[in-house]
Order: sequence, then C-alpha cells, then structure tokens
Amino acid sequence: MDRETLGQRIRALRIRQGISQAQLAFPELSDSYISLIESDKRVPAPSVIDLLATKLNCSPTYLVSGVSEDVVDELRVTLDYAEIALQNGAPAEARARFAEVLANADAVALPDMLHQARWGHALALEASGDLEEAIAGLRELTEEANPEADLDHWARVHVALSRCLRERGDISASVQVAEDALRRLAAGGHDGTDAAVHLGATLLAAFIQRGDLVRARQLAAQIVERAERIGSPRVRMEACWEAAHVAEVRGDYEEGVTLAERAMLLAGEDEDPRSHNRLRVAYAGLLLRARPERAEEARELLGRVRAEINTSADGEIDVAWCLTELARAETVLGRPAEAVALAEEALELLGDAPRRATAGALTVLGEALVRTDRRDRAVEVLTSAATHLEEMESSRVAAQTWFDLAELLAETGAAEESRLAAYRRALACAGV
Repeated sequence: MDRETLGQRIRALRIRQGISQAQLAFPELSDSYISLIESDKRVPAPSVIDLLATKLNCSPTYLVSGVSEDVVDELRVTLDYAEIALQNGAPAEARARFAEVLANADAVALPDMLHQARWGHALALEASGDLEEAIAGLRELTEEANPEADLDHWARVHVALSRCLRERGDISASVQVAEDALRRLAAGGHDGTDAAVHLGATLLAAFIQRGDLVRARQLAAQIVERAERIGSPRVRMEACWEAAHVAEVRGDYEEGVTLAERAMLLAGEDEDPRSHNRLRVAYAGLLLRARPERAEEARELLGRVRAEINTSADGEIDVAWCLTELARAETVLGRPAEAVALAEEALELLGDAPRRATAGALTVLGEALVRTDRRDRAVEVLTSAATHLEEMESSRVAAQTWFDLAELLAETGAAEESRLAAYRRALACAGV
C-alpha cells in the first residue's frame, strides 16, 4: 500500500481540524502556497515544515514521514541499544537489534534511521565475523554514499569495505576499492583531508598484505607528509602506524618501533576503543618481532588488552588476533604449551571460514607445535597456513611460511620431494 505524501498528510490533518488553507497559512504564508504544498507541487523548507507541524499539533517527523512519534521513539531506543551493544563488545546482540529496525515497515519512511541501522548492521556483521554479509551490505552503502553530502562518512564506508575485503583475503578487491575512492577524492579536490589519509592508510595496509613493498613505501611517505600537513592527531597517529608497518616488513625494525611508539603517543584518550585495542595488539606484535628481549613487556600489554577487550566493540576477529599475539609471546618466552592453547582458542573462535586471522593463528600454532616436538602436527598446520595465505594473495607472508615449512620438513627427515615442493611454492609466492 502506498504511503500518503507530505501534501496529502497536511491536507488530511487540516481538514480533520476544520481549518481552511487561508487559516493554516495566516500570517506567515499564503493560501496559494499551502495549496501548492498540498498538491505536492512544492516541497516546503524544513523551517516551513516546523511551522506547519506546530499549527497542526503534530511533530515535524510525523508530518514528513507519517510515522507516529511513539513509533519513532521506539525505533530510536532500539537503535541506541544496538549502538551500545556494539560498543560494549556484544556484536550478536547489536546485529539482532539493528535487524529489528531494518525489519520494521515504518523505518522505510525514516531514511536517516534506516541508514544508521544499515551501517550499524554491517559493522555488527563484521564484528561477528560474518564477512560475506558485511561486504554485501557495505557495497550497497558505498554505492549510495555521496562525498559531497558527508565526506567523512563516505570515507568510513569505503574504509570498512576495503578492510573487510582484506580480512577475507580478497586483496585485489581491497586495493581497488581504496584506489577508486582516493581517485574520486582527488577529482573532487578532497585529497588534502582526513578522509584521504584514512583511505590512504587502508590502501597501504592492502599493499603490505599483498607484498607490494615498493608501492607501500612510496605511499607511506606520502601519507605521513599529508598527515603532518593536515595536523589532526588521529590521522597523524594512523599515518605513523602504517609507516611503522612498512618499516617492519622491510626489516627496519628500529624505525618501525620508533614510528609505532609515536603512534601510541598520538592515540588520545578519545580514540575509538576498537582502533586503540588494534593499535596496542599490533604494537605488541611488532615488539615481539623487532625486540624479542621485550617479550615480557609485550605479553603484559596483550594481557591488559585481553582483559579489556569485552568492554569495547571488539569482534571475534580482533579477539582472535589478541590471542594469536599472546600465543606468539608465550612462544618467544619459552612457553610453547601455553602458546598452543592460546592459538587453538583463537582458531576455535574464528571457525572454518578462510580469513587472514585464521592463517595467522595457524602459523603461530605451527611454530609452537615445533617447540613442543609435535612436528607431524606442525607440518599439517603450517601447510594449512601457507595454503590459506597463498589463496588470499598474501604473497610475502605465504612465501615465508612455505619456506619455514620446507625447513621443518628437512628437520623431520621428510622425503626430498616434499621439501622441494615447499621450496618451489615459496619461490613462486615470492615471484621468483
């Protein structure tokens, strides 16, 4: 059934209250203007809608949408509850509440609320680990978003889509989303904005994951320069962190740690809890790789994050990353049995879907199994990790994992054919 138009609603309310067009118009408007509005030949400005709502004894929201104030209040409460659940690390509850709003027939007449519910639902799907549905929802939102209307939100939607694609292992698609968005920003004269830095950092993360270190290094320098010029602490933090990641994968650990520590200092108290937790987990992971003598410090930091992680919007993937880095710390500290338990907990949380986080947990589990002399199981796990990484276009990490597997096969006395096959896969992933 078609809903009433704004003009039809105004006319029905006026007639119900027994007043003429001239009476409704007086003294601010003309009766001819009211006639044009009621026949849907004119769209009144928000200030006129407010005026007419007051005269007709209803809310502006009802006048525009036809939805009663009670229903609007109920939907608003549900949305607020969903947002709180998402921020408090209850993505399943948030997902259910956002879906409740989306299923309400009245939400169609409330575009702002409907958009808020769709955006929140996509984030809740991501936090729940349902990347396929999250990507589908985010693709729709990116198609509808307009950088001229709300530049920051437009960038956030594209960043989220690129991030989910990267996490799923579709690196080429992740790169394309970020590159296309940056090109559009440049065409619109918005390349000197926070939005451009956020998108640049997202593209940089995809380059690193793909092993495209030349482009990553060039882009990192551009992002840091742009962030310093803009001056926003948050974008400077994000730029420093991504530059630290580039330095790490290039093997320049000292520069990486310096940049990461600078990023940590720039992360203020008002930083989004989920982003802050990700930053701390990533920093701890860098310490483990760059300065293993500080492994205990990294383990303590990860322990604090793990204790706090349920008080923020951290989803299953973020929790699994924290557990994986904790497992890495335990391995470095000579406690491989504890590492095995933590990595297996991460894998149980992630489920069977192929993800970047799954490959990372498998790699750490394989390393810990080697330390516990469970080499046959380690070979099985590392083979699965390398295969995951190769399928996800993570060529640099896949090459290293295949190489580590080849070395392990040599230690276990495996057949030469198996060792050579692993070396060949390593070389192929490295582009040799």
